[in-house]
Amino acid sequence: MVDKELQPPSLSLLDRYRGRDYEPLYTTTVTVSGGKTGHGRASGVAHSDDGNLAVNLRLPMEFGGPGNGTNPEQLFAAGFAACFHGALNLLAKRAGMDIDDTVVEAQVSFGRDPVDGGYALVIDIRVRMPGVDRCVAEELLRSAERLCPYAKMARQGAVNVITIVD
Repeated sequence: MVDKELQPPSLSLLDRYRGRDYEPLYTTTVTVSGGKTGHGRASGVAHSDDGNLAVNLRLPMEFGGPGNGTNPEQLFAAGFAACFHGALNLLAKRAGMDIDDTVVEAQVSFGRDPVDGGYALVIDIRVRMPGVDRCVAEELLRSAERLCPYAKMARQGAVNVITIVD
């Protein structure tokens, strides 16, 4: 199999969708099993349906784990940062700007929720855009926050369907 040369996505992704129903453009499935302890977070294995993702999950040391593997918060932070970076890049390209040195850092904290006594995530996105005027950068960030589905999900929530399958 020959690898396609790496290319950025088309600016057509910025075109407004005017359909009535949700239109999936890409779907992936990641399966987690419990591993040695039977607990996905503590010793699980996550793998994608296309085989491109295969990760051993481990509890971070802060939870009493060994910390020698990745965890769900790291995976979520990676997805969020990549998506937000992509949204910024598309918007900048449409505006004729070069922001190749831009770096997006996503910090995800897992903690106790005082509202219901359970757990919650707090997400902090930090963006470095060297050489870009602050006012221009702020406008790009506002636009990227509206475009990025991770930011939209964090702001508005997401459709969740949880079912038992045979």
